[in-house]
Amino acid sequence: MAPARLFRNVLAALAAAISVTGFTAHAQTGDGWKLCNKTSYIIEAAIGQPDEKAVTVEGWLKLQPGTCQLAVEAPLEPKFHFLYARTSTAHRGGGREWGGRTELCVDPTGGFAIENPPECAAMGLEVRGFRPVEVTSKVRWTTDFTEIENYDLETARSAGLQRLLEESGVSSGAIDGHIGHRTRVAIGEFLKTNGLPATTSDADLIDFLEQVAKERGRNVGFTLCNRTKNRVWSAIARRGTEGWESRGWWMLEAGGCARVIDRPLRGTEYYVYGEMEDGTKIRTLSKASDAFCVGHAQFAIVGRDQCEASAYRTALFAATPPPDERKLVFEFFERDFAKAAGNDK
Repeated sequence: MAPARLFRNVLAALAAAISVTGFTAHAQTGDGWKLCNKTSYIIEAAIGQPDEKAVTVEGWLKLQPGTCQLAVEAPLEPKFHFLYARTSTAHRGGGREWGGRTELCVDPTGGFAIENPPECAAMGLEVRGFRPVEVTSKVRWTTDFTEIENYDLETARSAGLQRLLEESGVSSGAIDGHIGHRTRVAIGEFLKTNGLPATTSDADLIDFLEQVAKERGRNVGFTLCNRTKNRVWSAIARRGTEGWESRGWWMLEAGGCARVIDRPLRGTEYYVYGEMEDGTKIRTLSKASDAFCVGHAQFAIVGRDQCEASAYRTALFAATPPPDERKLVFEFFERDFAKAAGNDK
């Protein structure tokens, strides 16, 4: 079964969040629907507001760590709204998402406000899974983005600074939400190196760190890109510290890319796997001969033998060219995929 089936239950109310972090919602002071970021990541949020005929979707609302933003002004309509969020591309380790299984259209490249069309691709848009949020107050409602560390707003702000310092190449110690001597020294060094005054606000510092981290991230790691007209589900394999390992899935919309390793590459042997959706069929890579294990959902597997005995399945991966200066970009083209098999997904 292709992993795409996990994302096809349109309007499944109260779906579980699709990352290790989640939402909480509750009434709170402030007029309107407020979003609060209690994580150590910069978050970009999109919201969907239903009316009698359709759902209007708007994005992207940026939330720095430890901050709140008003998403919808009062008066509110007590009913289900919809919410999806992603982390800034400045952050390493692959993108994190908060969402669910209600499929709505977004423009992933910039700000937008649209009445959700029946077909996203025809409008140059992409599908994302939104989570229903039941707003029960006409005046005030707050939805929190959280992670397992259970930060409050103050510690989330501090942890966000620590994370961005690390991702900008400035070591600041642990990401724990407590600004100690090492973090203060790192901030001082960063301000001095970049010619910024010591009075720079946290908000301005976070904005500056985000841009530095984005630029730094473009020059390292392993990126997969989809140059086909269809959705591709992708995975990679490499030799890790514990032996061969395989990881996936990354969903690549038509024309989209994902940075699957965000650190300088070590070694020269890397492999890729792809499943391209073609109507009701799945097409796999035609020139693939190296067997690794893959899972039916998101996976990270050590070892490449006896996959089925561990409830995985065996898939044939293709070798990539060697990295250039510890960086690698692999592009999936339609010509790389075999003709669709006769079996449905």
